[in-house]
Amino acid sequence: MRDLADLELAHRLADQADAIARGYFSTATVESATKSDGSPVTEADREIEIVLRSLIRQEHPDDAFIGEEFGAHGHGRRRWIIDAIDGTASFLAGEPEWSTLIAVEEDGRITLGMVSAPALGRRWWAKPDSGSWTGSYPSTPDTTAHRLALSKGGSAQNAAIGIWPPPPRLNQQERAVAARLARSVNQVRPALDWTAAEPTAPAPRKPSTGSGTCHGALLVATGQLDAFLLLGAGPWDIAPLIPIVQEAGGTFSDLTGQHRTDTGAALFARPRLHQQLLDIAATAN
Repeated sequence: MRDLADLELAHRLADQADAIARGYFSTATVESATKSDGSPVTEADREIEIVLRSLIRQEHPDDAFIGEEFGAHGHGRRRWIIDAIDGTASFLAGEPEWSTLIAVEEDGRITLGMVSAPALGRRWWAKPDSGSWTGSYPSTPDTTAHRLALSKGGSAQNAAIGIWPPPPRLNQQERAVAARLARSVNQVRPALDWTAAEPTAPAPRKPSTGSGTCHGALLVATGQLDAFLLLGAGPWDIAPLIPIVQEAGGTFSDLTGQHRTDTGAALFARPRLHQQLLDIAATAN
């Protein structure tokens, strides 16, 4: 029953995060700062992480915690992994493709993943062996959750994939991998010169922009893309999506084929494409 209790708590955490984020999102301006990696951060990011960290500590004082803004706290076999606002740039631009990401890790295995996107009115969640689900939020008594299910996919040359972030934010090796994949598939989003190191104007839009989702991996879980490669990522960007994609019938690994969230790379794909894409990426090294 621990899994059900974790899921119920994750929904409550997401409700709290949604309420805080909506309060900031509805204002005319949200102040931000630039972090060392060039990405923006707002007071909403910080407040949500502080509040969720406190709520988790109250419910599970022995559980560890790691978040994007304030790092790791505690040690133990269970760990909560939080990204207070994934898609802060979209949040600042007044676009709806941003979310709170929540995961539970037990003995190195992700046992719960949740993505809550209040501006889209949607939430996605999954636990191992329990299916991958999406529903509208805030929920009403007649809200029905829908189970996600993917086909296995086909060949890489006919595939549509997403890659993020854009090439100026990647190192030389990452750009080589992205460019090799982009040349080997039918369609890549965004459609860029993935070898270019200089910024372009206008700035590229995320693959999820205008899609009704808020993360490239959700495009895979919902069947809108065949694969998604995320580079330069932290565990908070990756872990919550793993069970959602896998329980929908998809696959996940880093670029070496390992099931890890700490190497900075995540490939989510339909099953028949996954190894093909890993092989293509390997030839760029």
